[in-house]
Amino acid sequence: MKKILIHLESDPKASVFDQIAAYDAGVDQIIPYGGVQPGLELSGLVYGGMFTRGGDELKNTAIFIGGTDFAKAQVLMKKVQKLFFGPVRLSVMLDANGSNTTAAALVHKIVHGRDVKGKKVLVMGGTGPVGIRAAILLAKEGCEVYLSSRERPDEIPAEIWKTVQQICNEIEETYGVKINPAEISNNEDAKRVLAQGMNIVACCGAPGSQILDKEVWMNAPSLEIITDINAVNPLGVEGIKVSDNAKEREGKILYGAIAIGNFKMKIHRAAIQSLFKDNNQILDFDSMYEIAKQMEE
Repeated sequence: MKKILIHLESDPKASVFDQIAAYDAGVDQIIPYGGVQPGLELSGLVYGGMFTRGGDELKNTAIFIGGTDFAKAQVLMKKVQKLFFGPVRLSVMLDANGSNTTAAALVHKIVHGRDVKGKKVLVMGGTGPVGIRAAILLAKEGCEVYLSSRERPDEIPAEIWKTVQQICNEIEETYGVKINPAEISNNEDAKRVLAQGMNIVACCGAPGSQILDKEVWMNAPSLEIITDINAVNPLGVEGIKVSDNAKEREGKILYGAIAIGNFKMKIHRAAIQSLFKDNNQILDFDSMYEIAKQMEE
């Protein structure tokens, strides 16, 4: 029986990137839908997958939720799960904008083969989907995590602006982990926060936005590891290379965007494959991180 993946997202056109990744993971057929909104249309698409196969055959149909808008994708994820009942359900994976698999890869690079319990971690530009998820995973690994903003208040509409403190509060309420706010808007702020004994920096800023200068990180004596997910020049960390994979520079261990991204793709393919083991998989960032921990880089 063919492995069929129903690809849903709110963007007008379903991502070609995600479809190719799914085929590379061994999916036989993808049924892509763009412009999907929560409502009757979504119900029909999900029920079409649920009711055409029964019993053990249900494991051969699964759902992937992607798109560039993570908030809308999360809504779709919740709505899809509400349509399931009893054993009549499908495995579902959420990876809008690659955020969940990227966060899993980023944290795995930091944690793998190391004891990070008690380490101080600064997630810079971390109030986007990748940064928030990386912060949660690192806190669950026993790190003392600090989160700085991705954007300044004057760069986004005031009605949707949330302070770093508000985001940290929401994380604690939802996931039960403590994240500390760190206000950073310039080099002096970065130096001040790093001087508080930061051991690890995870840069999760927007593409083409440098948020950590070389002079700043070079002169932070407690700093051991730096990661950057930005592959667009200028890179998020000055002095890093996208190919750096545990490369030592200026006494620090560096991981660049391509090294993280290559492992992210391995996690993505492994997660897609796991959808078809049974019809009960719900793959979000934490379950994808568990998949990553079982993999060889």
